[in-house]
Amino acid sequence: MMTLQIIWFFLVAVLIIGYAILDGFDLGVGFWHFFAKDDREQRTLIQSIGPFWDGNEVWLLTGGGAIFAAFPPVYATVFSGFYLALMLVLFALIFRAVAIEMRNQEESRRWRKAWDVAFGLGSSLPALLFGVALGNILRGLPLNAHGDYTGGFFGLLNPYSLLIGLVGFAMLAVQGALWIALKTENSLQARAFGWAKVSWIGFAALFVAGTIASLFTQPQHLSNYGAAPVLWLLPILAVLAIGATGFLVFRKDEWKAFLASSVSIALMLGLAAAAIFPNLVPALDDPGLSLTIYNASSSQLTLTAMLIIALIGMPLVLAYTIWVYRFFKGKVRVDEAGYGH
Repeated sequence: MMTLQIIWFFLVAVLIIGYAILDGFDLGVGFWHFFAKDDREQRTLIQSIGPFWDGNEVWLLTGGGAIFAAFPPVYATVFSGFYLALMLVLFALIFRAVAIEMRNQEESRRWRKAWDVAFGLGSSLPALLFGVALGNILRGLPLNAHGDYTGGFFGLLNPYSLLIGLVGFAMLAVQGALWIALKTENSLQARAFGWAKVSWIGFAALFVAGTIASLFTQPQHLSNYGAAPVLWLLPILAVLAIGATGFLVFRKDEWKAFLASSVSIALMLGLAAAAIFPNLVPALDDPGLSLTIYNASSSQLTLTAMLIIALIGMPLVLAYTIWVYRFFKGKVRVDEAGYGH
């Protein structure tokens, strides 16, 4: 049973990491969409994610489903405690999806401007709130003896969680800018590298600030690193990956920079997972009330059945993802009618 619980902890972490890397660049592109200089650039940015964005969101749905099946009390606590925030994210993602499909259906400038704003806000708000949610998990939530969240919405907007939210937002802005550099050419690609430089500098500074804040306000998370010194490889590799991203951005090596950025995202989320393990929802005031992989998991039968399904389904998702990215590889070029190829 313990082995199954640990396996599911890592599977959920992998799904979240996959979502952050893949839909992360989608959200980042949506933010940079605000800075496109004309309609042609805006169409190019939307077309750059057109074949990918809906498939990327499968990772979010799968991650939520995995939490629901493997750790039902965690799903109940998080989704009830973060209810208003998650509704904001949900509506943002809905408007973002509709904007992608509706923007080019009319030539009206006002029509396109309205959907441009919906697309930008629908991308930027989740990018920030996902980071705020992670910050609250790292900080701990006020829970009662039944595992219910006892705080309010504004309690989630504490300084530490907002800082982590900004770290996550900057991280995805870098990812999005590098995706644009990968998929575009000429002046837009040059501007994308400029966006990547600015956002990387901000991300690096916020990462340092977030690390310092975590060390001073969340020292309990160092216990796992003390118990397993090999885990110190994670922060070392994360710093190296972040540094490599910046070095490659300034060298304008888009492929390697995007890869380094993706690795840094995986390592940073790995840092968070290693810090809270075996907790899934740490309790803020009383660690004994925390929801862990041991006291919040489903039965052995459920975990076993779900693992079999995951071992069949995840390779299919990976195969589809690889196929889509290989099939639609290359630069995006948008003609005057607004169609890309």
